[in-house]
Amino acid sequence: MRILVTGATGNVGRLVVEQLAQAGVSVRALSRNPRRGALPDEVEVVRGDLAEPESLRPAVEGVERMYLFPFAATAPDVVRLAEEAGVRRVVTLSSGAVSTGHDTSFHLPVEQAVEASGMEWTHVRPGEFMLNKLWLWGPSIRAERVVREPFPDLAWYPVHERDIADVATAALLEDGHGGAAYTLNGPELISRRSHQGLLRRRHPHLALLDPLAPARPAHPPAP
Repeated sequence: MRILVTGATGNVGRLVVEQLAQAGVSVRALSRNPRRGALPDEVEVVRGDLAEPESLRPAVEGVERMYLFPFAATAPDVVRLAEEAGVRRVVTLSSGAVSTGHDTSFHLPVEQAVEASGMEWTHVRPGEFMLNKLWLWGPSIRAERVVREPFPDLAWYPVHERDIADVATAALLEDGHGGAAYTLNGPELISRRSHQGLLRRRHPHLALLDPLAPARPAHPPAP
């Protein structure tokens, strides 16, 4: 059995590749910018772009199952190519926003394209990624040792990318997941203020700023 992983160097895709390789499955990893060093040596790495469906034609040949990274604009064409090539099972990386009805234009069309095919499908719908805070705060931390957060009390249940990959890998390898849509969240409700507190434990000199707060005068006004 050969499994194609699209978005194979992404934050979830690379972990799916890793887990499938560890399971002894033949893995073909597709990426716009494949980097051999980022993937296990035993993995077949191919170049392709979901924005250009015809570039995927060689990649889907001889594949039975596929992990599909979301790209709404070409999803119907990509799904058609996969089905014509003989793919029988698709696991879609989607979003928890589909479950709540807030995503109707990005992940949902990919799900709909897959469901309209004759292939067995499973949707994996993660909520907030653990990595989101790194993307959000990382640049200012590295440049200024500052976290700017306008909504410190906003909270959710962040899920680790490896947990997302665990579910996707299970759906690719195991039977019994066809037709399921799994909404994934982490085990703990964590506010952004709490995230910042954890950062301060490791980096006590880190400044936490609210960019929407009014600036304080350097000296109190004279009475």
